[in-house]
Amino acid sequence: MYKSQAVCDGGDLDCGSGLLLIIKKSMDPLAEGEILEVRSREKTVEEDLPAWCRMVKHSFLGSEPGDNTTCYFIRKGNGAQSDLIKDLEAAKGYQWSVRVQGNENLTAKIHARNHTLLAGQPADFSAKVEAPSAIDFFLGSLASCLIVGFKAQASKRNVTIDNGELTLKASIDNVLYHMELEDEGSPKISKISGTYYLSSPADEGLLEEIWNNTLKRSPIYQTLRETVEIDIKLSIVF
Repeated sequence: MYKSQAVCDGGDLDCGSGLLLIIKKSMDPLAEGEILEVRSREKTVEEDLPAWCRMVKHSFLGSEPGDNTTCYFIRKGNGAQSDLIKDLEAAKGYQWSVRVQGNENLTAKIHARNHTLLAGQPADFSAKVEAPSAIDFFLGSLASCLIVGFKAQASKRNVTIDNGELTLKASIDNVLYHMELEDEGSPKISKISGTYYLSSPADEGLLEEIWNNTLKRSPIYQTLRETVEIDIKLSIVF
């Protein structure tokens, strides 16, 4: 439809989860009047991107179907020399915040933005519990960071993921020390192990490259690996 001077691929990101920063960075080197092609698979971009363009004085030219994506075309406007540096610095300085309240029966309520989660005792051996433990959330945080991170990395490369499941296990040095049943040892998590089972038609080498990049750029993984032994294997199944 239009001859673009630059292209950026937002994959499955929406406008509220980093896509606009990617667009601004790609738009910044362009001269006024030049066109940026934005590729996306996220449906909400269809409504949100034109509204953003109006707000920052770019011209939204339209869209057309692409290869498993929708291609959106934006002409850079004269009032849109965006404060890219300010936006990037604001993103770097963003602080995540949760509020936690004590609750009945040895549970706690976790308020995270517009969600409320219930957490139970840190160490609970029952198969059925009133609420996930802090360790459950701990493992869930790492697993979800990797799973969603991998999908985001794959989507930017237009790689299809059919199915993915990550199973993690954690070992504690001495859980009895935490429970005050022994006075020797440590309550720290000493090892995390698991396997990410992945089904995709993509080349195995490319999938391994994306996995390694996911580990490299994961906030949770990179924080934990400094203090905890982590052994997570990638298993590609067809």
